[in-house]
Amino acid sequence: MTAAGVGGRRVVVALLLGFMATCAQARSFRFDRDTLSFTNMTVFEYRGGHHVPSARREDPAEKKRRYTRRCFIMSRTALQFYKFARFAPDQKPPGDQELAHRLRVVCHMNPWKPELSEKERIVIPGYASLRDLSKSRALVLQQNIGLGWPTYVRIGNYRMFFLCYDRGYQVKTHRVLNGVMKEHGFFVAYLADFPRLKINHSVLVYGKKPSAPGSDLEHYITYDPNHPDGPRELTWSNSKREFSFQKDQEFPGGFTNVFQVYGKWLQ
Repeated sequence: MTAAGVGGRRVVVALLLGFMATCAQARSFRFDRDTLSFTNMTVFEYRGGHHVPSARREDPAEKKRRYTRRCFIMSRTALQFYKFARFAPDQKPPGDQELAHRLRVVCHMNPWKPELSEKERIVIPGYASLRDLSKSRALVLQQNIGLGWPTYVRIGNYRMFFLCYDRGYQVKTHRVLNGVMKEHGFFVAYLADFPRLKINHSVLVYGKKPSAPGSDLEHYITYDPNHPDGPRELTWSNSKREFSFQKDQEFPGGFTNVFQVYGKWLQ
């Protein structure tokens, strides 16, 4: 083969690799595109991570309108839309009834299943992304992505009680989490510090930050349904063999156990 032929092949390979890298980048999870714009509100009022008993006294009508107890549902929904839906902003937006039907189809798909091909995905017309859709049609989404109360009776919740002191289980969970991140997958994390009861929450882990050489800590990027303004951080300490979560208004920060949910059937 001539030098020109070899050079031509190299150019073709380079272009193909560049195209593949661009496609992979286009499918990467983006917080500003692939998360919900509305907030999972807490039932009680918190300041500096501590419950303020008398701070929230709402009338029954206002209380009913608040969107609460949906952190598991919202974490799962972001994952389901990323894997099973396709947005078509150039098409006409559907009415509430048709949109509700499409939302329920997406949200009834098992979140641990592999991603669908573009052709197989449920089309959401009229919007560019989940973030765009949830800004314009928040109420329809809230009414159709799932109820909050079933998460309290999930079979996998038993781990919070029986494995709360098991460091070995947390080491295993950390290993699973790293495996998922290595495969560019997603990990819906149930955060609980039972019996302390400072956190009982769910987030979607979608990335891992590079660690400094010799660092004891590993840093993970999460979508927290309580904070639609930006990603938050989950960390793992190799020396302590435990996770910790970022401080906010509802949680004083620090220690939490992590349990994977929606990774397989009955989890």
